[in-house]
Parts: sequence; C-alpha cells; structure tokens
Amino acid sequence: MTDPISTLSAMRRPGLLIKAARFGLADYRRERDLKRVMRAERLPRPSAALDALLEQEKRLEETRKTGDGSYSIARHIEVLIALMAESSLIPRPSRTV
Repeated sequence: MTDPISTLSAMRRPGLLIKAARFGLADYRRERDLKRVMRAERLPRPSAALDALLEQEKRLEETRKTGDGSYSIARHIEVLIALMAESSLIPRPSRTV
C-alpha cells in the first residue's frame, strides 16, 4: 500500500484548484467541515480520513478530466481543502542524519 502523504505529494492538479484550496484552508474547521465533506456521522482518525478523501479526490479528478457534466468544481475544492488539512495532522517520521 502506498503512503497517503507520498500519494498526496505526487498529485498534480491545475494551479487554480490548488490556489482555491489553499485559500480555503484558513476557514477549515475539522469538527464542522469534515463530516459534511466525507458525508460521515462521526469524525474519523486523520489517517482514515486521508485515505477516504484521496479516493473521493481521485474520482473527482477522473470526472473533471473526462469533461463529465456532473463534475462539481466546488466539491473538488472542498475535498482538496480537507485533504490538505487532514494531511497536516498526520505525524511525519523524523529524519536522522
């Protein structure tokens, strides 16, 4: 299984999507927003949330690329905001030199 942080780091998305998501990070509140974005009743652990959000984002990106009329840029930005916020909660392994 691939490390979610590595997967997130390797993602390439249009700059405007990323800028919008970064702008939205200032207003992100985990307790308020994550349940809505994930359509969940309970708040999952950050690692579980990250896995689920990566799957959602993957589907949104495929929909965007195919030009499907059901694509929602607002939804894509919401998921990217949550992805960025949740990834900041995942502990990074310390590097020793």
